[in-house]
Amino acid sequence: MGVSALLATIFLPLAGSLAVMLIERSQVKAIKVTTLVMTVITFLVSLLLLPGFDRTSTAMQFTINSQWIPALDAGFRIGIDGTSLLLVLLTTFMMPIAILASWDSITKQTKEYYALMLMLQFGMTGVFAALDTFLFYVFWEVILIPMYFIIGIWGGKDRIYAAVKFFLYTLAGSLLMLVAIIWLGLYGVEAGVGFTADLMKLRMIAPAIPMDVQFWLFMAFALAFFIKVPLFPFHTWLPDAHVQAPTAGSVILAAVLLKMGTYGLIRFNLELFPQTSAELAGPISVLAVIGIIYGALVAMVQTDIKKLVAYSSVSHLGFVVLGIFSITVEGVQGAVIQMVNHGLSTGMLFLCVGVLYERRHTREIGDYGGITNVMPRFAVMFAIAMFASVGLPGLNGFVGEFFTLIGAFRSPFLNNWAYAIISASGVIFAAVYLLWMFQRVMFGTNNNPENHHLRDLRTIEYWQLVPLVIFIVWLGIAPRTFMDLSEKSVQAAVGKVEFYKFSRPSQQP
Repeated sequence: MGVSALLATIFLPLAGSLAVMLIERSQVKAIKVTTLVMTVITFLVSLLLLPGFDRTSTAMQFTINSQWIPALDAGFRIGIDGTSLLLVLLTTFMMPIAILASWDSITKQTKEYYALMLMLQFGMTGVFAALDTFLFYVFWEVILIPMYFIIGIWGGKDRIYAAVKFFLYTLAGSLLMLVAIIWLGLYGVEAGVGFTADLMKLRMIAPAIPMDVQFWLFMAFALAFFIKVPLFPFHTWLPDAHVQAPTAGSVILAAVLLKMGTYGLIRFNLELFPQTSAELAGPISVLAVIGIIYGALVAMVQTDIKKLVAYSSVSHLGFVVLGIFSITVEGVQGAVIQMVNHGLSTGMLFLCVGVLYERRHTREIGDYGGITNVMPRFAVMFAIAMFASVGLPGLNGFVGEFFTLIGAFRSPFLNNWAYAIISASGVIFAAVYLLWMFQRVMFGTNNNPENHHLRDLRTIEYWQLVPLVIFIVWLGIAPRTFMDLSEKSVQAAVGKVEFYKFSRPSQQP
C-alpha cells in the first residue's frame, strides 16, 4: 500500500498535467476543475502513507530500486523517512490551496498555467522522495522550468527581470551540485563499488572521503542549497521573485520550494559529509544568524506588504539553517518542524496579501487603513497568520523557533550561547515589523474612499484560509503528532555526525 501510495503521490500530478493539456483551451472551467480534483486526490492519496509508516524506524520506507541507466548505476530509486514524509504531505496539502488562490486571478493562458502548476508539484514531490543523486537532480531541474514561466508570464510588471534572476541563480547552484554529483559518483570507483548514483551506497562511503575532497563536495552541494533556501548573502533573488509572482506562485515558493534547500542540507550535507558538517557548523550558523537579523531589519523598512513578507522569509529560514547546523536532535527537529510551520504561516500571509491586492490592486501599506471596519472576518484570518509568523505560543511558529533556540544553546558544535541569544532578537524584530504592518493596514486611519466598501471574505477564500488555520492551531497545541514522524530520522542524522566527530579520529588532508 505504502509503495503504491508514494508512486501515485509523485505521478498523479504529472498525469493531471497531461490531462489538462488535452482539454480544449476554451473549456476554462473544465481545466480548473480537473486541476483542483487532481490535487485533492493527490493529497488524499498521500495520507495513505501514514498508516503504514513505521515511526520507530530510521530506515527509508516504501522504497523502490529500479535500474535506469546501468552504466552510471543511476536508477529510479525512491523512498521516504520522517523528514521527507512531512515535506511530501506539506506539498500535497498546499497545492489545492494554491489552485483555489488562482481560481479568479489567472485569466490568461489558463490551460498552460494549470498544467505548469501540476508539473511543479510533480517535481517538488520527486525531490523529497528521490534516493538517487541523478534522479534528485532531474527532479530539481524539472521544478525550474514551470516556476520560471509562472513568474515570467503571470507575474507583475517586472516579472521578466524576476524570472530571469530566479532562473540564473538557481541554475548556477544546480551546476555546482551536478559537478558534486559526478565527483561523488567517481569516488565510488575508488571505494570499490563502481560509479554510482545510489544515495544509499553513497551514504556509506562518502564519510570516508578524505577531508580536503570532502570539503569541496560539501561546499558544492551547500552553495546550491544555500541559494535555494535562500541563506544570506545568496538571498537577493527571493524578494523580486516573491513580489512579481502571482499569489499562488508566492504561496508555493514560500511553502515548498524554499524547503528544498533546507531539506537538501539535511539529506546530503549532514548525512554524506558529517565531518565537514561538524567543522563548518560555526561559520554557517554565523550566516544564519546574520540572515535572521538582516531579514528582519530590512522587512521593517518595507512599504510594500508583499516585499515585507518576502524578507520575513529570509529571517525565518535563517532559524531553520541555524537549527540544522546546531546538529542537535532538538535543533534539527525544530528546523524540520519549522519548515512545515513556515510553509503554513507564510503561505497564509501571502494568501491574505493576495486577498487585499485583488480588492484594491495595490500592495503599498500607506494605501490602506481601517480595513478591519469593512472586512472583520478577514482581519481575524490575517491576525492568525501574523501571530503565527511572530511565534506566538499556542500557534505553530512558536514550536519550531523554541526547539531551534534550545538546539543552538545546547550544541557542542557551536559551543557559544551568542548564536541563540542574538538570533532570539529576531523574534522581537519579527513582532515589530509584523505588528506595525498589521496595525497600519487593519487599524490605521486612511480616508481613501476606496477602503470604505471592500467586500469581506468570499466562500472560495474561506476554503483557502480555514484549512491553514486548523493546522496552524493543531501544530501549536499538539506538535508531537507531527514531530513523532521525523524524530527517528533526525536522531539518525545527528547521531552520524556525532559519531564521526567524537568517536573517530579526524582525517587530515
